[in-house]
Amino acid sequence: MNEIYFDHSATTPVLPEVVEAMTAYFTDYYGNPSSLYQTGQRSRQAVEAARQSVADLLGADDPKEIIFTGSGTEADNLAIKGVAAAKAKRGNHIVTLAIEHPAVIEPLRHLEKQGFKVTYVPVDKSGIADPAEVVAAITDKTILVSVMLANNVIGTIQPVGEISRQTKARGIALHTDAVQAVGNIAVKVNELGADLLAVSAHKFHGPKGIGALYVRKGTRLDSIIHGGGQERGKRSGTENVPGIIGFAKAMQIAEAERQVKAARLISLRERLVKGVLDNVDEAIYLGDPVRRLPGNACFSFKHIEGESLVLHLDMMGIAASSGSACASHSLEPSHVILAMGYSAVAAHGSLRITMGRATTEAEVDKLIDVLPGIVARLREMSPFSAEATAETFMAEFGGEEHAHDH
Repeated sequence: MNEIYFDHSATTPVLPEVVEAMTAYFTDYYGNPSSLYQTGQRSRQAVEAARQSVADLLGADDPKEIIFTGSGTEADNLAIKGVAAAKAKRGNHIVTLAIEHPAVIEPLRHLEKQGFKVTYVPVDKSGIADPAEVVAAITDKTILVSVMLANNVIGTIQPVGEISRQTKARGIALHTDAVQAVGNIAVKVNELGADLLAVSAHKFHGPKGIGALYVRKGTRLDSIIHGGGQERGKRSGTENVPGIIGFAKAMQIAEAERQVKAARLISLRERLVKGVLDNVDEAIYLGDPVRRLPGNACFSFKHIEGESLVLHLDMMGIAASSGSACASHSLEPSHVILAMGYSAVAAHGSLRITMGRATTEAEVDKLIDVLPGIVARLREMSPFSAEATAETFMAEFGGEEHAHDH
């Protein structure tokens, strides 16, 4: 087991309070919510109470706007494929960002094979999209705009609210992947103007295998899973009652703690960034230094393979990830970092540190202490290190604007 955990964007430990809330629904209250007898209706009541809680926490107008799914990935798939199927006669064009999570990119690639057209809007060097460019990509065939709220690799927060005002004026549905955002920043569907919004419980100390999709009333959406017609016909399959209970409980705790946790994590993040940039030569801090998730710090290091760096940290009891972390076992350079204008060399050398509610100052200081030595050893082993120069580094990384932000 790792003594220090710096990968909260990948997953989080389930809180004891969440486990306690779920336990009875594995054993005592095990009924199928679709059953008419008392045991089943006890489960139905619990599911609907959880739905109301999630709706309230997201600022939804009606609990019926919440559809429980098996994951955030499924929620994204339901939003994208469901809208595409429902509106195919109206148009076949979708607008998204080049840095979206695979849970969005892959369904869009699937739709492209079915004849849909997708515009992938670029981002700037900080990883933020220009709302004007998103709006400019809209055509008379556009049926959906999908813009993530917070990026999973570099933590940047996108101007979803500004974009939604333009999509609403044009009568186009807006979907946002808020999987990384919920529990870390304020997420209210009406303030964002989102018509569809995806959430995943295991990102904020809930169980794995349960997610949700907010669907604004009036948004046309076809089902992509067919069967018994559960979740108002939008997501067939017997409801994961313990998971739904855990989802709601974890979300309640996350929202109650959010502001205090965010302030603490921002302080720890700034300590970490300064410590890394002060002690590791030719390191770059990726993403916007301010408009980012509180606990996210992402770096790239000259002539270092991110996977090697992660493995060396692991041997020292520290769990972290590379920029390709959300593409399972991928050795490809992060498409997010490439989309920001960096080279494949820079993208391969990335390290993502994501902190959480239990992260301590001592743990941050431990990373600052061991990281320079690991980087130095890996550079000594690199076949490029002897011939590499600062000039080639700056050419690869596209400038030094973020190298000394902190």
